[in-house]
Amino acid sequence: MRIDSDIVDVPSAGTAVRILNTTDKIAWIKFTAPTANSGLTYVGLSDVSATNGYPLGASGGVDATIELDFADKGGSIVANLLFIDAATSGDDVAWIAIMT
Repeated sequence: MRIDSDIVDVPSAGTAVRILNTTDKIAWIKFTAPTANSGLTYVGLSDVSATNGYPLGASGGVDATIELDFADKGGSIVANLLFIDAATSGDDVAWIAIMT
C-alpha cells in the first residue's frame, strides 16, 4: 500500500478532469474543496459535470469534503475512473488516497 495525493485544477467549468491517469487501485480516498474556491466542485465518474456529481461546497465549508472507503466495503476502484468538475473555472479539488 502507498499514499498518494494531489490538488487538481478545473481550468474550464463544465469540463470533467480525471484526478489520476493510472490503473492503480484506490482503497480509500478523501476529496476536499480548498478554501480559495468560489463555487461548487463535483466528484464523480466520467459523466460528472458542472451540475452533476457529488457536490463539494465552496470555500472549505462543512460540506466541502467527502470520504470514500472502498476497502471497508470489501473492494477498491481503479484510479482513472474518478473525475472532478467545477461550476467556476479555475476552482480546485484536493485529494488524498490509500492505493493498493
